[in-house]
Amino acid sequence: MSSLNKAMIIGRLGQDPEVRYTQSNTAVATLNVATSERYKDRNGELQESTEWHRIVAWGRLAEICQEYLKKGSLAYFEGPIQTREWEDKDGQKRYTTEIKALNMQMLDSRGGGGPSNSPSKPAKKQATTAEIDDSFDDMDDDLPF
Repeated sequence: MSSLNKAMIIGRLGQDPEVRYTQSNTAVATLNVATSERYKDRNGELQESTEWHRIVAWGRLAEICQEYLKKGSLAYFEGPIQTREWEDKDGQKRYTTEIKALNMQMLDSRGGGGPSNSPSKPAKKQATTAEIDDSFDDMDDDLPF
């Protein structure tokens, strides 16, 4: 059997996405996302445990994150977990583990996740059952089966 490296996170952003650009002008977004778990301890008291996840998005996905996500936004992220190594300014080896986002889904209610200065998008028209039934009346009945 082959191996699998895939993380799926649903959480809230702890701050606005931080976007920078590489020398080749590729966008890179860094996001800090919190996931929480609530449980009762031995004494029956409600406890909450929060984990922070570092998520990195590249290219167009990074730009979409910058445009539509903000501190507090609820979102789903999916991608492999990777650990990077680098040397800091003092020559010490440093490591960071992050999720390389390949997919992102905004989960806030309509209008809850976009930038505050952008106009709201008009809602898409939903066809009613009557409109759908009327459109079938225009079809030919000469079906070959």
